[in-house]
Amino acid sequence: MKNSKRTRKENGLFFASLIVSIISFYIILALEKQDAIIFLKTMESQAVEKLFLLIPVLYGFSLFILFFLVYFAGKYQLDRRGHELGMYLMLGMKRSKLFLMLFAEELWNSIISLAIGIPAAIFLSEIISLVTAKVIGIGVIGHEFSFSLSAIIGTIIGYFIIRLIALGILSGKFFKKDITELLSDSQVEKHRKINKAVISIQLVLGVILLAVAYARAIIGTAWEHTTFMGITVILGLCGTFLIFHGIGILFEMILTKKQNKNGLVMFTFRQLQEFVFSKPNTLAISSLLILMALCCFGYGLSVGFISNSKEPHVIDYTFNVEEQVLKSELERLNLQEYIDELSPIKAGIYFENESTKSFSIDGLIKAVKKQEDGENKEILLKNLQYATRPYLISIDGYNKLLQLAGKEQLVLKDNEVALYNDPEFSNSNSMDILEKALKDKPFLKIGNESYELVDKYYKDSIVTDSLITISYGLIVPEKVFNKFTDKNNVTTYWNATLTKKFVKDEGLMQAISKVNEKLNTTDLHYESYLQNMGRELFYRVAASYTTIYLAIIFLIIANTVMGVQFLMQQQKARKHYQSLIYIGATYKMLCKSARSQITWYFSLSLVVATISSIFGVRSLFTGVMTTAMKSQVNKLMLISIPVIILLSMVEFSYMVAVKKISDKSILKLTDIKREDS
Repeated sequence: MKNSKRTRKENGLFFASLIVSIISFYIILALEKQDAIIFLKTMESQAVEKLFLLIPVLYGFSLFILFFLVYFAGKYQLDRRGHELGMYLMLGMKRSKLFLMLFAEELWNSIISLAIGIPAAIFLSEIISLVTAKVIGIGVIGHEFSFSLSAIIGTIIGYFIIRLIALGILSGKFFKKDITELLSDSQVEKHRKINKAVISIQLVLGVILLAVAYARAIIGTAWEHTTFMGITVILGLCGTFLIFHGIGILFEMILTKKQNKNGLVMFTFRQLQEFVFSKPNTLAISSLLILMALCCFGYGLSVGFISNSKEPHVIDYTFNVEEQVLKSELERLNLQEYIDELSPIKAGIYFENESTKSFSIDGLIKAVKKQEDGENKEILLKNLQYATRPYLISIDGYNKLLQLAGKEQLVLKDNEVALYNDPEFSNSNSMDILEKALKDKPFLKIGNESYELVDKYYKDSIVTDSLITISYGLIVPEKVFNKFTDKNNVTTYWNATLTKKFVKDEGLMQAISKVNEKLNTTDLHYESYLQNMGRELFYRVAASYTTIYLAIIFLIIANTVMGVQFLMQQQKARKHYQSLIYIGATYKMLCKSARSQITWYFSLSLVVATISSIFGVRSLFTGVMTTAMKSQVNKLMLISIPVIILLSMVEFSYMVAVKKISDKSILKLTDIKREDS
């Protein structure tokens, strides 16, 4: 127990990382207990089930990569204790008993980390659930405390499995060493001599391969076929590894400039040179893990933000039923006190016959052709060519929607119409071109008459979800609507809003759920805002929970592996530090040198990952994105900037933790010097 306590104290960074991993494991395994998921099961059950099928894969993948974190940290700890464990063997302890001692220490540390991590995970899971309940409108009243026993068991089993497997492998390697090897001080690895021309070529080639890989992904070539994606990934991986193999040339240049500097500047960069030259693959892997974390954060948070920033919520229900039937059913169910008001909106397809003749949108097409050439213009022109029989929307009903949304009413003259574009089909880049074209006030031919388009297009949803989706339509005066539509093919949708008091008392989601329970007892054909909200919420949950979870795991492993790797290298170079102490180097000088090494060591991986993440996130927006979101790529990229800032703060905290551990290690070396003197 004393050894376990000392291990936790000396390697607190690793211990804290394991606790965060335990929390992450529990939260992802207990996802089904989250209020948002319970709520989604009522509407998007099939999508939720597919998400649940993905969770074991995420969990297994996380355990696999976390194993390497445990392995590296355990190797560092055993290397640090090599002299101590060698003394046990020299004094007569059997190797089997030594293994049992290490096993007991590992078991005790695991129990303590689980005892801290699981309660923290349950607490954090409840906080997330409460916040989610508040955001989606369920309300705190609708929240029930719960914990997942299966998640706890899964977390404990998985955690013990990776720790014991890592201990078994490390013990097998450790006990093959001779006692003399354990008792001797670790020596730093010999510096590899590398031709400057070779590493320069590696650096340039790495940059080229990485540029080609990201160009293929951003353009979209990589997403066309699995083979193309495989080639792109291989190019990216090779480019990253070559960059870290060739980046040592930078240290050669720095060393040349620092030849006449005083202090430990030369020692600092010589140490870094050894670390980079001897462990370029470790830095490359860490950089790739940070890159994946950045991409997961950037993609997940951006998608979640965009899916939550669509048109404002205005209407709660849409009924597709006759007025008398609807009002009688609402009266029978005593729903008048909950529903604020009903407002009709009429829509029908343009009716073409011999008297009305054909519909022509040539005037608008000509106005679009005058705009600046580009891909978005060509897409818009192709879409407009199919607008031969548009939907016509009555202005009276549409103005009621604008009134509910607090927007300015639309006023049309007898010879004016307004262009309508459903939000689901809106492409911001194409719509910008369309809006410029509308400034020319082009004319449309409807039947025998010409109608002028107003200089603005409208896109407010006319129903709650998907009863009707209109790519391009026209908002027209009542007379025009009656003239150019067939009464038998006109649909009247009745939109309803709930009373503000009812929503305030119950919360939006609870209020709609209660009304739904009553409406489900009837044959009324209706949609509620829950269906639209449920779809958006699922996208947000799927994007945010899974990607942020993976990002946390990637960050933990990347930073801990780098930290442990540096400390292992420092342990092997202890003879160098001792030599500097004997010739007069002070504790502060050594700490300053080590801290500078740590800053450079972490920054190398971070800088490469950060630059790559800009292209990586942009690549994801090309290949893994809905049509509506593809039109907002610039906005999505801007959202990624705070993610990079957040990551920098996390990296800084890890660097500080590693620097403190390094200071303690150097302090022990100075104590040894004092004892010798």
